[in-house]
Amino acid sequence: MKKLKTILRVALIAFAAIVTGLKIYSWNAETLVGNAMPMPFGYGSAVVLSGSMEPELSVNDVIIVHKEEDYDIGDIVVYQSGSELIVHRITDITGEMVTTKGDANNIADDPVDKKNIKGTVVMVIPFIGVIVNFLKSTVGMIVLITAAFLLTELSFHKQKKRDYQDIDAIKEEIRRLRDEQSSESE
Repeated sequence: MKKLKTILRVALIAFAAIVTGLKIYSWNAETLVGNAMPMPFGYGSAVVLSGSMEPELSVNDVIIVHKEEDYDIGDIVVYQSGSELIVHRITDITGEMVTTKGDANNIADDPVDKKNIKGTVVMVIPFIGVIVNFLKSTVGMIVLITAAFLLTELSFHKQKKRDYQDIDAIKEEIRRLRDEQSSESE
C-alpha cells in the first residue's frame, strides 16, 4: 500500500509539472507569437468549442492534430483565423487556397491559404475537453498544484510521524535496557 501511495504521489506531481509546463509553453506561444495552437514535434491539440462538425466532432471533444505537407479534399483540418482556431473539412483546393466547411454548416468558409492550416485531425478523444478546459483555467491550475502539494506534504508528514514513533520506540528500548542493566548491577 505504501508503494502505491508513493507511485500515486509521484504520478500526480509529474502530471502537475507537465500540465504547468504545457500551460506556460502555450501561454508564451499565444501571447508572444500569436500562435493559437503550438505544434511541438509536429503535433498539437485543441478542444472542440462548437457543433459545426457534428456528428463527426462534438463540443468538448479533444482533437490531436498533425502537421502535414499536403492536404486533400475531405480532410478535417484546423486552421488559424486571427486568434481563433477553426476545425472544418476541406471541400475545395485551388492552388494554395483551401475552402472548408463545417459538416453541420450550410455555407462554406472563406478560402484560406494553406500556410494557415495547422494540420489534420488524426485522433479524437470524446468529451475530455471539460477536464482539459478546467485544467487550463487559472482555478484548475490552482486546484492541481494545491492537490499535488497537499499530497506530497501529507505523505512527508506521515513519514515524519513514523520516524518520530521509531525514535520514541528506540528511546524506550534504551530506557528499558538501562533499567535492566541498573537492576542487575544492584
